[in-house]
Order: sequence, then structure tokens, then C-alpha cells
Amino acid sequence: MTAISTHIVPIELGERSYKIHIGTGLIADASTFQNLPKASSVMVVSNTTVAPVYARQLLTALSQPYATVHLVELPDGEQHKNWETLNLIFDALLGHACDRKTLVVALGGGVVGDMAGFAAACFMRGVPFVQIPTTLLSQVDSSVGGKTGINHPMGKNMVGAFYQPLQVVCDIDTLSSLPQREISAGLAEIIKYGPIADMEFFTWIERNIDALLQRDASALAYAIRRSCEIKAHVVGQDEREGGLRAILNFGHTFGHAIEAGMGYGAWLHGEAVGCGMVMAAQLSHQLGLIDSAFVDRLRTLIVRAGLKVAGPVLDAKDNAGRYLELMRHDKKAEAGEIRFVVINESSQASMQTAPDAMVRNVIDMCCTP
Repeated sequence: MTAISTHIVPIELGERSYKIHIGTGLIADASTFQNLPKASSVMVVSNTTVAPVYARQLLTALSQPYATVHLVELPDGEQHKNWETLNLIFDALLGHACDRKTLVVALGGGVVGDMAGFAAACFMRGVPFVQIPTTLLSQVDSSVGGKTGINHPMGKNMVGAFYQPLQVVCDIDTLSSLPQREISAGLAEIIKYGPIADMEFFTWIERNIDALLQRDASALAYAIRRSCEIKAHVVGQDEREGGLRAILNFGHTFGHAIEAGMGYGAWLHGEAVGCGMVMAAQLSHQLGLIDSAFVDRLRTLIVRAGLKVAGPVLDAKDNAGRYLELMRHDKKAEAGEIRFVVINESSQASMQTAPDAMVRNVIDMCCTP
């Protein structure tokens, strides 16, 4: 991939502040990690897909500032984001006699990052960690902001902790080895930032969607940087999702229901979010917040990104009822009342409830018969 200059996006969180490094050739460059704290050892957490491609160069780079570097490889896939896999990280940390200064480094997509971060938050009540996201989705979303955790059969990311990394390293070179399906999934999270915060960015995505799909380095660098800037601004104001940060979940309430209902891994997270955004936009229209033209505009862009816009049928007898059941387990639900992220025509997002009958109508409109 064409080399580009490194750009740094700061996350301002007081004593927990850190920087996102965006560029090419970062994983193999020891200087990327020169400002991290000293430690007796490093534990790199990766998976069986990513480690064979990128672990060697990372281990070599880390071996310059650190005397001992270990690697643990997890099984790949959302279906493995559970207690059993999490314990593999603890087993490795304890088996290598790691201590409370050990640095945990997550090398992989969102599943690896979420689990490595959760393990770092828990091991000896907290050890430092670094995020090196290797998928487009994790570079623009899950690696930033300190959300860590695992899935439960009854809901996505229902067990976890807020735990900020010391650094995030987005090496755009890692995107060259991704399947095209993963690129499309990442584009869903990039598209999300337009309707909730920056319609000029949304228009830019419309104009540059083909370049993004073709992995143009300059286009990807800008999209990643702008996405991280928006998320950094939101997280800096609401680190623990007490209010504003919830807008980053546009499309996620419907999307998480799809993931849980289909079985984790059947749909990629970004695929479910892309479809969920169409549902959330349709609900926003039903609530009188946006016109149908914008729903169509968003749907068109999501299709151009290579994503599905029709939701799956989760229950042949009562599909909408199954969606509602799953969404009531969403983290944003309160006292069994589902709270949706909705958008208006001023590129502002908010949390609202909606009558079940309206939500059922949206699901029926948006799901494959």
C-alpha cells in the first residue's frame, strides 16, 4: 500500500489521555512503541488468522524496547468472544508469570481488542495495554474509547469494563490483507459518523466510496482519521456512555439483535450495523425527524458499500416480536424499555423510545420476507 505520513488524533481524558497513530509501516517500526512504559514482559494477544501474517514483525519491533515478548493466539471469530476464550489469555499471563507491569498488546480486529482489553482490565486488577487494530471496523470504532468485554448468549458485549489503552496504532497496511467483506463491514461504521455528527463527511463518503472499496491509501487514511476525530470528540465528553456517547450506537440496537438472533459470527458486526442503520433511519422517519429522501440516500450508500439493507427473519411466526425480545436485552434498554438512537435532518442524534407498534412496522418493512 502507498506510504502516507503518520497522523495523530488525541483522546483527551485527563490522566487517561492517549493518542491514536494512523499511518503505514507502523507495526514493524520500533519507534512506534518507544514512549510506552517500561515492563519486564509484553503479552501480545492475537488470533489464528492475524498472527501468522503480522505477529513476527510486531514481536521483532517490541523486542527492542522489551526483553521478553510472549504471544497467545486465540481462535478467530465473533462466536469465540466468550469466557472460555478469555481464559486463554489469563492462562497465558499466569503461565508466563506475568506481573502487574506487564504490557498487554492487542493485535487483531474488534474481537481480539475487546477481549485483550477486558483481560488487561481484570488481570491483577489492571495492567497497561495497547490496541493495534487490524481491521477497518476496529480502526474506526472498537479500538477507540476503552470499551472492552465479551458476549453473553442473551446479548452482545453484556459483560465487560471501560478500560482505556495507552495507545492505539492504526497501521493502514494491515487493510491490504482483509477480505472484501471485512472492508465493507468497516465502511458501515465509517458511514455511521455522517448522520450522527458530520454531513459534510457523509457527502465525502458518497463521493469517495469507490476509492474506499478499492483500498486507496489516501482515502482510507482520511476516512479513518475523520472517524477517529469524531469518536474522540464524543468520548472526551462522555467516557462512560452516560449520555452523549450513546449516539455512537446508531444502528446498533437493531444490529445487535441481528447478531444475537442469527448466532454470533453469521453476520459480521458491521454488516448488522449497516442493516440496523437503515432500520434506525426508517424509525427516525416514522417519528417525523427526517424525510424519506434521506432514508433512501442512506440506504443507497450502504448498498454501494457492499452491505445488506434487508434484515433477516429471526422467527417465522413472529419476526418483529423476536427482534423486540432481543432488543430489550440491549445495554441501552432501561426497565425493559428500548431506547433507540435516532437522527434528525441537522445531523444530530438523540436517544428516544418508540411505541412497539411503530417498531414492529419498521421491522416488517425492513426485513426479508
